[in-house]
Amino acid sequence: MNTILRKSILGIAGLTVAGGLAAGPLNHQQDGTPGPRESAVAVQSRLDTATLIPHGVQGAQSHIDLNDEQTANAQAIIAATKKAGMDERAAVVSIATALQESKLENLGHLGDRNDHDSQGLFQQRPSSGWGTVEQITDPEYATTAFLKGLKQVDGWRDMPLTEAAQTVQVSAYPDHYAQWEQQAADLVAEHWNS
Repeated sequence: MNTILRKSILGIAGLTVAGGLAAGPLNHQQDGTPGPRESAVAVQSRLDTATLIPHGVQGAQSHIDLNDEQTANAQAIIAATKKAGMDERAAVVSIATALQESKLENLGHLGDRNDHDSQGLFQQRPSSGWGTVEQITDPEYATTAFLKGLKQVDGWRDMPLTEAAQTVQVSAYPDHYAQWEQQAADLVAEHWNS
């Protein structure tokens, strides 16, 4: 490498380091925990659209206003996803699936309106081996069961959301999961770090 080019590169690198030092450390609280500026930077860098919706949304998007119970169920799905050691994209797939299956309501047996014996957030069926009624109506258990199925789908991260969800759920309406991807991503962005 010629001397002028090397000096130019080193000079730019030096300015970058000096600029970072001059700007000072990220905004830490007195107790050493991240301050608002650092938290915002971490959230923005971690929860960008490319992470949450890597394939872009497919088709028209639906949206519903959530009540406190539905929001708590979305938070429970996120917590179970983290506990399972899976990432934000897995949470987006899970929440979109639950939005389609139950509108994030932990449904019990619906009598004549029930799809066979489907129950819970993901409309999982005891007769199909998802677990007992008590298990599949527990948001953590139901999410963990869904994620276990998702982990078994080769290449799920590289698939459109609706294909990944359908491979686990085997729905009669496989394309319907796609309509919830934006709202699911918004919920993950809002609650992942809370």
